Amino acid sequence: MPRAKLMHSSAEETEAAFYDALGRADIDAMMALWAEDEEIICVHPNAPRLIGHAAIRATFEALFERGGVHVSVRQLHTVHNMSTSIHSVIENIHQTGNPPQELHILATNVYLKTPRGWCITLHHASIAPGPAPEEMMSNSAMLH
Repeated sequence: MPRAKLMHSSAEETEAAFYDALGRADIDAMMALWAEDEEIICVHPNAPRLIGHAAIRATFEALFERGGVHVSVRQLHTVHNMSTSIHSVIENIHQTGNPPQELHILATNVYLKTPRGWCITLHHASIAPGPAPEEMMSNSAMLH
C-alpha cells in the first residue's frame, strides 16, 4: 500500500494529479493518489472490476508499458460534501495509429477527504457509444 505524503487540498487537485500521472505513465505518482483503504475500486473500459492496491497497480503498470495515456477531460459535473466528492466526466483520448482514433470515455471518479488530503477511492470508466457527446446545458428546474 502506498504511504507517500499526499496533501491535495481539493478533489479537483487530486483529479488533475491523476490525469497528469496517467499522461506521464508514472506508476508511483498514480498509486500515491489512491486511498490507503484496500476496498478501493477501479474499472477500466471493457474490463473487470479491480479491488485493492495490488490489482489496480498491476493494471496501470501493464497500461503504462505502452507509455502514457493523454486524456483531456470535459463536462465535469460534481456532487460533493465535506468528506466526499463525486466527479462525472467525459475523457477524450486520442490514439495514434493507422487510422488515428478518438475515444470518448464516460468516467466517474470518487474522492474521499482523509488525513493525507483528498484521495481516489473509485475510478470507473466505460466507452461512450456513438460520436462524442455534445456539451450539455444544465437546467436546475428539471428533476429528470
